[in-house]
Amino acid sequence: MAEQYDLLIRGGTLVDGTGAPARRADLAVRAGRIAAIGDVRGTAARTIDAEGAVVAPGFVDIHTHYDAQVFWDRMLSISPWHGVTSVVMGNCGFAVAPTRPAHRDLILRTLENVEGMSLDALREGLGAAWPFETIPEYLDVIERRGSAINIAALVGHTAVRLYVMGEEATERAATAAEIAAMRALVLEGLRAGGIGFASSHSPTHVGYAGRPVPSRAATVEEIVELASTLAEVPHGVTQVTIGPGFFLDELAEIQRRSGKPVSWTALLGGMLGPEGHRYVLQRSAKLQADGVPVIPQVSCRPLMFEFQFKAPFPLETMALFKPVSAADREGKKRIYADPEFRRALREEPGGGLLGGPLADAIIAEFAPEPALEERRLRDVAAERGVHPIDLALDFALATDLEARFRLGILNTDEAIVAELLTHPASMIGLSDAGAHASQLCDAGAPTELLGHWVRDKGVLTLEEAVRRLTSQPADVFGIQERGRLMAGLAADVVVFDPHTIGCGRLRRVRDFPAGADRLVADASGIRTVIVNGTVIRQEGRDALPADGPLPGRLLRGGRA
Repeated sequence: MAEQYDLLIRGGTLVDGTGAPARRADLAVRAGRIAAIGDVRGTAARTIDAEGAVVAPGFVDIHTHYDAQVFWDRMLSISPWHGVTSVVMGNCGFAVAPTRPAHRDLILRTLENVEGMSLDALREGLGAAWPFETIPEYLDVIERRGSAINIAALVGHTAVRLYVMGEEATERAATAAEIAAMRALVLEGLRAGGIGFASSHSPTHVGYAGRPVPSRAATVEEIVELASTLAEVPHGVTQVTIGPGFFLDELAEIQRRSGKPVSWTALLGGMLGPEGHRYVLQRSAKLQADGVPVIPQVSCRPLMFEFQFKAPFPLETMALFKPVSAADREGKKRIYADPEFRRALREEPGGGLLGGPLADAIIAEFAPEPALEERRLRDVAAERGVHPIDLALDFALATDLEARFRLGILNTDEAIVAELLTHPASMIGLSDAGAHASQLCDAGAPTELLGHWVRDKGVLTLEEAVRRLTSQPADVFGIQERGRLMAGLAADVVVFDPHTIGCGRLRRVRDFPAGADRLVADASGIRTVIVNGTVIRQEGRDALPADGPLPGRLLRGGRA
């Protein structure tokens, strides 16, 4: 008697996620799991013709910020558009649980500033009465509500610190008693199913009222102590964003104390000068060879910010912008009009940001003169006989700070990016999906990798690129039964055309709560996306209603 399956994918080129050579094979699914691979005999309730296409494991994105968005967008768009079937959120310590009712606005204002999220969208999307306070309650709510793709959540240091210390969390070191209380919360979150612990010491992470995010006020000893809770659970990973005095030596200490991998954000081209990335890669390889898995996340896309001076995230590392960060809109406008502020900004080394590319920004949106859009700020300033800094601030003030500028900050040298992508000590991360929604959109990193870096430039083989999008992140983050195509594993599968796959141009939409805008990018070449045996995307369209049952699972401790 012929075998009966729920789903049968026939005639595709199987790339199984392990790095093994591609091969022609069928794939059958039954009860949400891969039932057979090879020359499959039998029939199915649904058959997908994969002739000319690649059949791969669903992609695993280990650096997202969907913690709030999941409450108004159970489809977790746009990640599945680009073949992602599992995400990790809570990165950099920016979670929404645990949060006391009295601190809800503080955590939302922190997300507004540090992750470029609309405060109105956050307030409307989460509602006035949050259905959770603790991490276990949050995970239970996420699981009950369901999602299109699988979700794992990190326990966030900033949320934990604010819960224990209140507003003082941004101002001072914690006492021994406070660290003990935080440690108990982290352990509670891990035991409830948090996939790991996340923190940040990055000077770019500025929270509400221009204050540093709470984790930046922590000592390294505090971070190490909280991460050491991972030694008490069977699963886990530490994810951190580096900062002054918090780099490879400190990350190695976290790994030794916790016994679990440390993945850090992010090693980008240009951040350490033209050669610094090589030292970091060599040092990382040595640590890993010595049994200390400290793994830098790298990105296949240039770090491009589209920003407004009402939320000048790329500029906020400068001390000059501290009062700007603390000011409301009218206060910002007064500062930007101040001749002394302008003089000081013009005299910043190189003229501004990270060595001075602010003058090279592109005018992305200027409603009074649309003809100037997509032109370089420096060129327009030269035509008008003014300094580019003054022109940018004039344009901002003329539009009530709504003018937009696009700036390439890091990872713009493709030769360096190629080194980062191919080095065996690195892993792919930093899509930041769900964050900086109106400023950037890198959720399309998987299709960018497969289109630009595999097909167009030949920097990675197809098999290696798929491994880096699937089994490698799953293994580092302890995500079980996913990231590979093998009989018995969860049927998370993506079918794509290797000749047309790619990430489209950014476009702006207004589909968030309160009419908030965001940037999105369409995918090309993604034929089918399957999560736990259920087709969720077909030929660029959602295959399930967003308000109905969805197949994604909460990955507690990395396992459904």
